[in-house]
Amino acid sequence: MTTPEPTAYSRIAQAIDYIQEHYQQQPSLEEIAEQVHLSPFHFQRLFTEWAGVSPKKFLQYISLGHAKSVLQQNASLMDAVEAAGLSGSGRLHDLFINIEGMTPGEFKNGGQNLAIQYTVENTPFGEVFVASTPQGICQMTFIDTEPNSLERLKKSFPNANIAEGKNTTQENALKIFTEDWSNIAQVKLHLKGTDFQLKVWESLLHIPMGQLCTYGTIAQQIQKPSAARAVGTAIGSNPIAYLIPCHRVIQQSGKLGGYMWGETRKSAIIGWEASKRELSHL
Repeated sequence: MTTPEPTAYSRIAQAIDYIQEHYQQQPSLEEIAEQVHLSPFHFQRLFTEWAGVSPKKFLQYISLGHAKSVLQQNASLMDAVEAAGLSGSGRLHDLFINIEGMTPGEFKNGGQNLAIQYTVENTPFGEVFVASTPQGICQMTFIDTEPNSLERLKKSFPNANIAEGKNTTQENALKIFTEDWSNIAQVKLHLKGTDFQLKVWESLLHIPMGQLCTYGTIAQQIQKPSAARAVGTAIGSNPIAYLIPCHRVIQQSGKLGGYMWGETRKSAIIGWEASKRELSHL
């Protein structure tokens, strides 16, 4: 894999870091633009093209106050989801993503005779390493924070037949970044994990885009109310970035908390999704 050239996202990430570090000073557009070495005009245009909203508006989406507000709304949403057996009509992920766990035999033999293809593609949040089996996506990782993605794949499936290649399964999954989800064919995930991990990952799929959830709420949904810490561990081992939206799980306090692929990227994704959600309601 080659080192990627500076991208729009890399500049956006720098801006987000600066905004978060200097939030109390309420930096001006000119000050933020200077940090990413762009004119205020070009920075405003770049940011708005990427997020769909202005830098000032975007900041509201990733602030602590906004996160707390969303969590308060989400409490009632989660109650509704639970009452509906996790099948609410507004659960966009539930419309097109299914999880298929590895069979015990596949799990035990390290993917022997399993064919896996992988490719590296661009997304609004940087380059991703995407791997798939004939049954579905088995790994999706941001390579700037996980440069050894291929080695991780080989470690997870030491006996599989792994080769570079692009296929329709990967292409369809990546459409989630650019197209209306209702126009995307069903995406399947082929995952290696324990029963507990699979339950946690499946629960994450029911958090709507633009909404947030806490570790404790996920624990309650899988009927393990005292297992919030274990839920956090399972979320941290999620092998499918973005498609399994572990970025939508934050702390009860409203703080975003950690993220395997970087807290800045987590802030960016949360803000980006919130802006897309608001724009879709206009």
